[in-house]
Amino acid sequence: MATLLLATASAFWLGVLTSISPCPMATNIAAISFIGKRVGRPRTVVASGLLYTLGRTVAYVAVAVMAVGGLLAVPAVSQFLQTYMNRLLGPVLIVVGVVLLELVPLRFSTSVGGERAQKLAEKGGILGAGLLGILFALSFCPISAGLFFASLVPLALKHESRLLLPTAFGIGTALPVVVFAVAIALSARSVGKMYGALAKVEWWARRITGVVFILVGAYYCLLYIFGMTALQPWG
Repeated sequence: MATLLLATASAFWLGVLTSISPCPMATNIAAISFIGKRVGRPRTVVASGLLYTLGRTVAYVAVAVMAVGGLLAVPAVSQFLQTYMNRLLGPVLIVVGVVLLELVPLRFSTSVGGERAQKLAEKGGILGAGLLGILFALSFCPISAGLFFASLVPLALKHESRLLLPTAFGIGTALPVVVFAVAIALSARSVGKMYGALAKVEWWARRITGVVFILVGAYYCLLYIFGMTALQPWG
């Protein structure tokens, strides 16, 4: 139980870190701009933020269910993952840590939430915020793709969690939008200051997480690949 709670907290943190990274932050800014058009109606702003959160969560859960469920459904793959997951996790964590620290320049994106998407969502009224959440969740860039496919999916596979961990991740990715939606409802002036503070937090959070990932990845490599059992806390 404690292990699952820790995994859920980790998935939530990965989602938060994804949401405040530069590329996903751009989509969240677009979402807030869309939601902010209803600044005259505070309750509608907050409701739109919550629907956006729901949309992002549903999208991530759907992708994770297909990825995790598909891999676990194939007996050979499932057996392979159960046998070698700990060995694979070490190198994967190191690679994700390198990406988070931007030691290797990567440039790609799968943007599906452009201006047309916003116009389409706007026609949908308040429900359009949920549509934006779905579309923007599918806009992957190096950091968000690394955190989702190379961190969340292996974590979900390890715990055979098709719903709980992806849901925690999805809520984490949309949390800043809810916070900013409330800020817009209360005072639009505070949004700019919050973004400035969040950018500084993101810089440190991403680098600290990157270092932790590399250290944990190195530990997993030494323990499960090179068999250094002396590293076990009970050894």
